[in-house]
Amino acid sequence: MQLKIMPKKKHFSAGRVPLILFLCQMISALDVPLDLVQPPTITQQSPKDYIIDPRENIVIQCEAKGKPPPSFSWTRNGTHFDIDKDPLVTMKPGSGTLIINIMSEGKAETYEGVYQCTARNERGAAISNNIVVRPSRSPLWTKERLEPITLHNGQSLVLPCRPPIGLPPAIIFWMDNSFQRLPQSERVSQGLNGDLYFSNVLPEDTREDYICYARFNHTQTIQQKQPISLKVISAKPGKERPPTFLTPQGTESRKEELRGNVLSLECIAEGLPTPIIYWIKEDGTLPVNRTFYQNFKKTLQITQVSEADSGNYQCIAKNTLGAVHHTISVTVKAAPYWISAPQNLVLSPGENGTLICRANGNPKPRIGWLTNGVPVEIAPDDPSRKIDGDTIIFSNVQERSSAVYQCNASNEYGYLLANAFVNVLAEPPRILTSANILYQVIANRPALLDCAFFGSPLPTIEWFKGTKGSALHEDIYVLHDNGTLEIPVAQKDSTGTYTCVARNKLGMAKNEVHLEIKDPTRIIKQPEYAVVQRGSKVSFECKVKHDDTLIPTIMWLKDNGELPNDERFSIGKDHLVVTDVSDDDGGMYTCAANTTLDSVSASAVLRVVDVPNPPFDLELTNQLDKGVQLTWTPGDDNNSPITKFIIEYEDAMHEAGIWHHQAEVSGTQTTAQLTLSPYVNYSFRVMAENSIGRSVPSEASEQYLTKAAEPDQNPTAVEGLGTEPDNLVITWKPLNGFESNGPGLQYKVSWRQKDGDDEWTSVVVANVSKYIVSGTPTFVPYLIKVQALNDVGFAPEPAAVMGHSGEDLPMVAPGNVRVNVVNSTLAEVHWDPVPLKSVRGHLQGYRIYYWKAQSSSKRNRRHIEKKILTFQGNKTHGMLPGLQPYSHYVLNVRVVNGKGEGPASTDRGFHTPEGVPSAPSSLKIVNPTLDSLTLEWDPPSHPNGVLTEYTLRYQPINSTHELGPLVDLKIPANKTRWTLNHLNFSTRYKFYFYAQTSVGSGSQITEEAITTVDEGKLAMASRQVDIATQGWFIGLMCAVALLILILLIVCFIRRNKGGKYPVKEKEDAHADPEIQPMKEDDGTFGEYSDAEDHKPLKKGSRTPSDRTVKKEDSDDSLVDYGEGVNGQFNEDGSFIGQYSGKKEKEPAEGNESSEAPSPVNAMNSFV
Repeated sequence: MQLKIMPKKKHFSAGRVPLILFLCQMISALDVPLDLVQPPTITQQSPKDYIIDPRENIVIQCEAKGKPPPSFSWTRNGTHFDIDKDPLVTMKPGSGTLIINIMSEGKAETYEGVYQCTARNERGAAISNNIVVRPSRSPLWTKERLEPITLHNGQSLVLPCRPPIGLPPAIIFWMDNSFQRLPQSERVSQGLNGDLYFSNVLPEDTREDYICYARFNHTQTIQQKQPISLKVISAKPGKERPPTFLTPQGTESRKEELRGNVLSLECIAEGLPTPIIYWIKEDGTLPVNRTFYQNFKKTLQITQVSEADSGNYQCIAKNTLGAVHHTISVTVKAAPYWISAPQNLVLSPGENGTLICRANGNPKPRIGWLTNGVPVEIAPDDPSRKIDGDTIIFSNVQERSSAVYQCNASNEYGYLLANAFVNVLAEPPRILTSANILYQVIANRPALLDCAFFGSPLPTIEWFKGTKGSALHEDIYVLHDNGTLEIPVAQKDSTGTYTCVARNKLGMAKNEVHLEIKDPTRIIKQPEYAVVQRGSKVSFECKVKHDDTLIPTIMWLKDNGELPNDERFSIGKDHLVVTDVSDDDGGMYTCAANTTLDSVSASAVLRVVDVPNPPFDLELTNQLDKGVQLTWTPGDDNNSPITKFIIEYEDAMHEAGIWHHQAEVSGTQTTAQLTLSPYVNYSFRVMAENSIGRSVPSEASEQYLTKAAEPDQNPTAVEGLGTEPDNLVITWKPLNGFESNGPGLQYKVSWRQKDGDDEWTSVVVANVSKYIVSGTPTFVPYLIKVQALNDVGFAPEPAAVMGHSGEDLPMVAPGNVRVNVVNSTLAEVHWDPVPLKSVRGHLQGYRIYYWKAQSSSKRNRRHIEKKILTFQGNKTHGMLPGLQPYSHYVLNVRVVNGKGEGPASTDRGFHTPEGVPSAPSSLKIVNPTLDSLTLEWDPPSHPNGVLTEYTLRYQPINSTHELGPLVDLKIPANKTRWTLNHLNFSTRYKFYFYAQTSVGSGSQITEEAITTVDEGKLAMASRQVDIATQGWFIGLMCAVALLILILLIVCFIRRNKGGKYPVKEKEDAHADPEIQPMKEDDGTFGEYSDAEDHKPLKKGSRTPSDRTVKKEDSDDSLVDYGEGVNGQFNEDGSFIGQYSGKKEKEPAEGNESSEAPSPVNAMNSFV
């Protein structure tokens, strides 16, 4: 498949504007080759409005091309301009450009007029625009006498400029006699007409040289108006007044502007105070990206105006006394502008075609056609031509149909003129692009392969890749009308030779070009933003990756310029290093990598910082008894703004050499009002802090001693607490020397009983922080006060705090103790509270002592030490967890205060019901025979009741580690030995053994054992022929051994990848399904258990040498539930947390699994 270019077919996608512009340039270059016959084409001409410098020769340009070369003629003001009759006028050889020599003689004004150039050959005539030639003018100001102006302070003023009318218009500005521009502001500004407006005058406006200047850029001349003198009388300030407009006048005005120009609207107001100008658009908003304000917002400018910008604009002048509005009605008109300009048309004999000329404007432009410069209405008739408004339709054209057509679109604001020829040719295809061009393109960028062509009829273009003509697909490639082949995203596989073939009915032409795709240059490690301290070293890294065939040039720039010529800057392969960094080194550093095809750059900013320099010039002012103002001068912030200042003080009287924090202020302040304490000899210093750190302290300020005063605060942390039943110890935190406010610091200690009518008892003490009151009643509330005083006076009256005299042991034991057994391990205890008066101290709670007296089973008698649980607060019940089932417990309750425990209540006993037993203490297999095994065991260490029986379950394990059927056997509880008969010889068995009470089954213990081998069969086998000496048997065994070795290797690999042991799988699949761990019925607390889980033996496991599995004993512990070593309960007396024993897993409990690691897919992509 080959790709063909079809006329008018375009493939432009969004976001490709630069590419579209490039292609448009290429399309415009597809002209008729100059070696072929063609009508004239104007290639260069002077502007329509041509303002000339009267001091230089006049040059009116007119250049054209065509075959045969065109001849040129001119008209001036609509009539033929005979240049041969004017010796000052010559035409440039081979060109239509006129040169009028006015330097030697003649005047430029003589040659003012409207000129038009015509270029003609045998195929037609092209014409230029009407070129209006006018000499520039810079007239002088007319002489005038300007009277001095005298105004009162605050009056408004307009100084007129009224420059002479020049060509082009002058640029106006105001200066003084020294050629210095006069300052302008919201109060004083220049209007669009050049006048100078004062909203209100001030005495400083008085001067005698207000001069308006007009600059005429075309002739590079400046004209000057006579100076204006202004005197402002400043007897008193002017009277304030609301705004009024100086320009424009009234409340409404109109403005008309042409499409594409800059719309400038102006409002200047007077008033006192100076008014501020605001702009709005009625029924709309101002365009965001095209709206600009000039002249202190007095001028509103909108660029590239269009019809949509028409409407009412309102300016508002406002000051404190009022506001005034002015509405400007804007109408946007439009000179003609192209919608579709006619394009040159090349046709072969007999073909059809059209010329289209479409333009718009406001008002709508008129469209007129000319042929070879003559209105089509009076031009010779052409049967192949038909005019339909803005379109000329050609059919069955012949060579005589060749001509140049002009389209003229005009309205009252201007005109457009375009030349477009119709050239009738019969030409075979030709390719204009040079052969064997090598294109080099960076990967992932567009590749554009040229195939400029010409032919008549219009050739079709086909592209092939490779010498064998491999097909190109339209979904990958884009073909443009000018023959260019575009590869939107060129890849490495796009490299190769491409052939462009042009065909029409007259022949064929082809051309080869070559494409190479290069890797892009990339900065894979960019320099990074750096903040470094002055004097340190900084390194910027820049690693570049590039195509091997391209040699990049690496350049470092600072602030877009060259690096300083300084030995501190060193450039390595991938680094720029700056040592001993100084403040001047701060800025933006750029790493730029350039090749012949692309360039990349990356930048980073270096900020050189340091801690601030210390403040200086500390000064104390406004010195008061309890305050002073501190002022300082900040040091340099070293490129990191100061965030705060820290003020410290030294008390030379009480703590010389020790500096304390006084205050912090914002980094923008340089003054602080400090609050001081009496009787302190102050010195101050200041430190500055920024994001880098804190400066060294400033020099200390002068010393300032404040006067003594009575203390303004009392001791804190006042407490009253007895240490004995008959005393009260009063303590407090004393004041330091800084807080004493004067000499002779003492403390007045006062106390009295809270509930009595006694007077306050007081003592005055010094240099202590404790006072003991003796002979107090036991645990009585007291009111206590500690007041500071010195030689000047007393501190404010302190607030009284409450304390208590010493505690004694409680006198009464709790009564009516009841026990409710919840289950075999949990009991609830209730008691009646003691009277609060009998507590004789702070009630801390109740404490339960409990112990196990003996087991209900006579077989297990042992003494258990007493355990303690404390319940804080005034509780009347609590829970006892972790009890031993089937046991007798005794308890008592005692009340606790800060002194200790009270007497114990009467002992109360209770029984716990039976529970499930623990696992048997041991299990071993003895006396294995050919068909029997004997089991011996020890009873459970914690039967937790009366054992009713034992359960033994066992099953065989064959040579492939598969588990056989499960056998269930009940054994009386009084047995400790059992023999199993009728077993298979030389077979491994697995045993599951557990005890039972009336409540249920206990935890199980497991074991494995093997019966012995049948010796008779072994002897019989020995009498048979020894096949092990046969050769065939030896070979077979070797093969089997090799196969087994391979299988073992495979199994080992599978195991390392996370597989399971076969034995484990089969044990899990055939374990005893009936054994389940037992739970308490209420589910509140589980039983204590430290036992290890009993699991079936895995492959490779071995029993101990004595073939006995022992289960360790576990003692109950309540350390986790009390205070310290005691138990801890919630406010309602319930136990915190929940006991849970470890449950033994069943033989057939879940399967283990593991996943093999997943593969990781790596993706490669071009960057």
